[in-house]
Amino acid sequence: MASTLENFIHSLDPRALPRVLQIQSGIYFQGSIYEMFGNECCLSTGEVIKVTGFKINKLIASICENNEDSQFSAKVELPLNFPGLYKVVADKTPYISIEEITKKVAIGSTRFGHPCFYSSEDIKLANLTIKQGEQINFNSVEEVNGTMAVNCGVVRNNQSHSFTLPLSQEGKFYECEDDQIYTLKEIAEWKIPRCRNRIVKLSNTLHTWDSSNPLPDNFDGCLILTPVYEVQAVMKFRKDIVHILSDLDVEVKDITDCYDTSSFLQPLSLEDVFERTSKEFPMIAEVMEGPLGRQKPYNLLHIGKEIVIYKKYQATRVLASEIRSDSPKRHFLIPMTYKGKFKRRPREFPTAYDLEIARSEREQLHVVATKAFDSPHTELFSVSVGDQFLVQQRQTSEVLYEGRKKVIDVLACEQILSDTYKEVLLPMYMEGGFVEVIHDKKQYQLSEICKEFRLPFNVKVSVRDLSVKEDVLAAVPGLQLEEEITDSYLLISSASSPVESWEIPVYRLNMSVHLLSKDVQAVLPPMTKTTVEEISEEEYYMVRRFENQTLHPPPRPPKKPAALAPKPVSAVSKQVISDVLQATKNFCVDTTKKSCANQAADVSELQVSCQNDLVHHDNVKDMTGKPTLVEAAVIKGLTNNPLGKWESEKEQEEEHNYEYVDENVIENIRKVFQDTTTRNKDILSEDRRDI
Repeated sequence: MASTLENFIHSLDPRALPRVLQIQSGIYFQGSIYEMFGNECCLSTGEVIKVTGFKINKLIASICENNEDSQFSAKVELPLNFPGLYKVVADKTPYISIEEITKKVAIGSTRFGHPCFYSSEDIKLANLTIKQGEQINFNSVEEVNGTMAVNCGVVRNNQSHSFTLPLSQEGKFYECEDDQIYTLKEIAEWKIPRCRNRIVKLSNTLHTWDSSNPLPDNFDGCLILTPVYEVQAVMKFRKDIVHILSDLDVEVKDITDCYDTSSFLQPLSLEDVFERTSKEFPMIAEVMEGPLGRQKPYNLLHIGKEIVIYKKYQATRVLASEIRSDSPKRHFLIPMTYKGKFKRRPREFPTAYDLEIARSEREQLHVVATKAFDSPHTELFSVSVGDQFLVQQRQTSEVLYEGRKKVIDVLACEQILSDTYKEVLLPMYMEGGFVEVIHDKKQYQLSEICKEFRLPFNVKVSVRDLSVKEDVLAAVPGLQLEEEITDSYLLISSASSPVESWEIPVYRLNMSVHLLSKDVQAVLPPMTKTTVEEISEEEYYMVRRFENQTLHPPPRPPKKPAALAPKPVSAVSKQVISDVLQATKNFCVDTTKKSCANQAADVSELQVSCQNDLVHHDNVKDMTGKPTLVEAAVIKGLTNNPLGKWESEKEQEEEHNYEYVDENVIENIRKVFQDTTTRNKDILSEDRRDI
């Protein structure tokens, strides 16, 4: 039975791929154009194609100015990277079985892939009864005792109860209200059920859209989203992969059951190749879809190129980011075989807590204060701009607090004076500013830095890698080596001229190949070349997310006592910092501390001029009078709380706002909505049970 391509793709289960389709009613674009914007626009009647995959390419949004119950009017086209955060409106149409949910709703291992439903009636299990209206979390789909089932969970009195529901379980299952907020891309990947549309409400606008905004000015209504898919297919007599938009006006018929699918080329992604067993390597493949890029080896991987894939393996890279105050920063993955050399660059520390984290047994940390701090306790030290310290260790100390003695965490340091040293204690909550003084002039290989120092670590290239034609790191004024990561790679070379082999990343290279039944002449790969890989902002966060998903974040710095009113602090200008560092560049710290005493006098003479150049520098928020993005989102999310009360609490919180760089602003905003809607979820659950 024929259907439109759009209807077929909307109802197609990805697990049923590949599918062979015959064009029943073709489309011909005027003239001799067969491809527009990388997508096929001409398909002949009777032509046979094999669909190997599909993904959402864009969204068609119907605009509603008021709410989801109002009439939707104009339609606009939205790309997946359209800015903004959106709340998902729960679908009011029930699902009639667990099997229907698994076919239409994305269920996966990430936090986006755990949808929540409730049943309109009680579900009695062997050792548990799921009550009407109770929220059920769907976690994964797997085979249990020979039967496909969904692993589920419910939370009662802060206790989680796990159970399974077979796909054959019937009833009326409704979507729960979702208190999270998402980007359009996240909604497209996880929150649009198959054969259904999705209504969303604009929650926050992250930044201004570069081109003309398709949405009305000050839009605060709902959008009904309809996906347009990009279909990946193979044609009978072509060796490349074609891309077809699902809204192309053609009719198709599924003839998979009566057609020999082996007559088509079988495209494999790099992930598919990597999943093959090690015994199947080496192999020869032909590129069907190649990556874009002028750098080797990407410029060699054009369509039709034959390559040898020798093996698959895990390799170590160092994730590095450009040091600069403005954005965007450039990000790199540096192989351990990088032959350039690095020199150290000073690190900056916003708090005393950061000094404690950075200190090491290998060398004593020497810093210069760039921001004044007036201690509220007589037992602790007040810092002036230009003060120099040798960081010792963390310990505890008794202070007088509201007439009573209290034990707090402090950082023991030695202040460097003109001819002596003074033992001082800095509170761990100290909101100061410090710059490291570097005495080490040695040039390091990358492997030496990773072995001898704790990351993150600031460096600059002092000797470029002469084994490559152009070293991209040499032009970067400063780099922060952030962490070591392990990534998946394939080792390849040209089949026609295997002079050198290259490592190519499996998960960051958009490339498809098909295997050839040819014997590999040389089993051992030629000399291996590795390159510094520059990655995008999105790839950077994905790498960090995957690398750190099993790690716990470090503890937050201790907070300043709320009863202690902060006194004005002063910040030194960049020129003054430069002067201090210039004066101390030859300053050396050794075990006898002799040189420290001799040269500290010169540095102390600069303190007077430093103090004269002080610039009163409060928070950026105080100077501009404008709240940050996160603050604006908090204001919007906490409309149920009195503004005055919120402002009072925010002012206290700002006393210990250390302004660490947040890797994902969206996560901060999500937390606000989660906190403000927790109470509402409980009330809704109670109401459903009453019904």
